[in-house]
Amino acid sequence: MKSMNWYKKQLKRKPVQITRYVVQAVFLLFLLYVGVRFYQFYMHFETLGETPFVERPSAVEGFLPISALMALKVWLATGDFDVIHPAGLVLLSFFVGGAILFKRSFCSWICPIGTVGEWISRLGKKLFKRNFEVPTWLVWLLTPIKYLFLLFFLGMVIVMPTYGAISFLNEPYNKISDVKMLSFFLDISTFGIGFLSVMFIISLFYKNFWCRFLCPYGAFIGLGSIFRISKISRNEETCTNCEMCTKVCQSRVKVHKVETVNNLNCTACMACVEACPVKNTLNMTVANKKVSKWFIPVTFFVAFFLIIGFAKITGHWESIISYEEWKILIPEAKYID
Repeated sequence: MKSMNWYKKQLKRKPVQITRYVVQAVFLLFLLYVGVRFYQFYMHFETLGETPFVERPSAVEGFLPISALMALKVWLATGDFDVIHPAGLVLLSFFVGGAILFKRSFCSWICPIGTVGEWISRLGKKLFKRNFEVPTWLVWLLTPIKYLFLLFFLGMVIVMPTYGAISFLNEPYNKISDVKMLSFFLDISTFGIGFLSVMFIISLFYKNFWCRFLCPYGAFIGLGSIFRISKISRNEETCTNCEMCTKVCQSRVKVHKVETVNNLNCTACMACVEACPVKNTLNMTVANKKVSKWFIPVTFFVAFFLIIGFAKITGHWESIISYEEWKILIPEAKYID
C-alpha cells in the first residue's frame, strides 16, 4: 500500500493529472446518478404510476448524439432551437464548437467511456506489467474507421432535407430516443454483450482503443484541432528525448518526435506536459502564446458551466414534452420504431 508521502509527491509532481482523475470520477458518479434517476422516471410510467414520479434529468440527452445532430442541422438552417431535446443540442454544440480552443478536453475530462477506458488500460498494465503498442501498419488501417463512422452519420444528416429533419425531431421515436437507449441496456442482446466483452479485453492490452480508433463522437470533436489554435509545443533544444511524454500519452501520440502536437487525437489532458522532466520543454500554447498548463482545463469547465447556466436561464435546457405525453409514449415505447 502506498504511503501518504507518496501521494503527496504525486500531487506535487502532477497536480493536473490528479485533478483530472478526481474530476473523471466525480463526473462518472454524477452520470450514474443521472442514469438511476432516469430509470426511476422511466419506471413511473412503465408501471403506470405504481412507483413514485421522479423528474427526468435533462443531462441524459448528452447520450443522444444523432438527435442532437438533427437538431443542429435545423438550428443552423432555420434558427429554430430544438425544444424536444434541447440539452442534447446545447452539449453537442459546446463540445464540438468549443474544441476549436479546448481540443478534445471532453474526452479526457468528462466522457464516461473515456474514463472507463483509461481505468481498464490501467488494470491491464497492472496485470501484464505494460500496455501493448498497436503495430504501425495496423494503426494506419484502423485510424480511418472512426472518421468513416462520422462521415456516415454526418452524411445522413446533411443529405436529409431540412423539413425531413424537422419531422424527425417531432416524431414519437425521437421523443423517446432516450427511453430506447435505456431499453438497449436493460435488455441487452447477446451481440451487445459480446461486443462490450471484446472491447473490454482489447482495452486491457491497448490503451484507449475505442477512443483512438472507433469513436465517431470523439472524431467529430477532434476536428476542432484542425484550426491549431491550441497545441502542445516542444522545445527541441532542451528536449532530452527521454520519451516520457510519449509513454504517458493516452492517445499514443509520438510527442517526443514532433515540434508541435497537432494530432487530432490530442485530448489536452496535459499528461505529457507534467511528465516532462525538463522545465519549459513542453508547453501548452494558445494562438502561439505560452499559457499555464491549467489554462485549457480551467477555461473549459468555466465555459461549460456558464453555457449550461445560460441555457437553463433562457429556457433552452428542459424538454417541452409534458407529463401527459410521457404517460402515453413510454408504455408504448417498445412498439415505436
